[in-house]
Amino acid sequence: MSNRKYLTVSEIEQLLNAAREGTFPERDTCLIWMCFIHGCRVSEINSWRLSDIDLLNNRIFIRRLKNGLSTIHPLYELERNALEAWLNVRARHRCAASEWLFLSQKGNRLSRQRIYEILRDCSQRARLPVDAHPHMLRHACGFALADRGMDTRLIQDYLGHRNIQHTVLYTAANPQRFLRAW
Repeated sequence: MSNRKYLTVSEIEQLLNAAREGTFPERDTCLIWMCFIHGCRVSEINSWRLSDIDLLNNRIFIRRLKNGLSTIHPLYELERNALEAWLNVRARHRCAASEWLFLSQKGNRLSRQRIYEILRDCSQRARLPVDAHPHMLRHACGFALADRGMDTRLIQDYLGHRNIQHTVLYTAANPQRFLRAW
């Protein structure tokens, strides 16, 4: 179980509950939601700027790394609520003028290492069977989309994969895809 590379949806819910009980509940809950829902790599999420978010039109620009395809994703209600809660707290922060979405306690851009620590701490408080890390949320997104019956090409575009071979992992492991075969 400890070699698993993804989290289940119920484990994500446990992570979110642990984040809500933490020192920075609004930031950490928002970070986990958005990382999962958009299938982000840690370097993608810590590079989000306020200018990437369009609350008026309910969307966010996802700048993919590793030669991935950048795109615009919708903001969903649950994450929008978490985002608005974090933005309200962030507005009172001494470095509220910073361009970065996720700030550290000192007001700097949240580092990759700190995001790893946040997820590890939340997974330990949630008593998950694995120490969660950001890439597990990316994989969880892919598997969750496949479990919802999303087309492989849609998942490919959503996660920004240029090569479909990186996407078939999520759909090949899903026996639900055969339910409507006959």
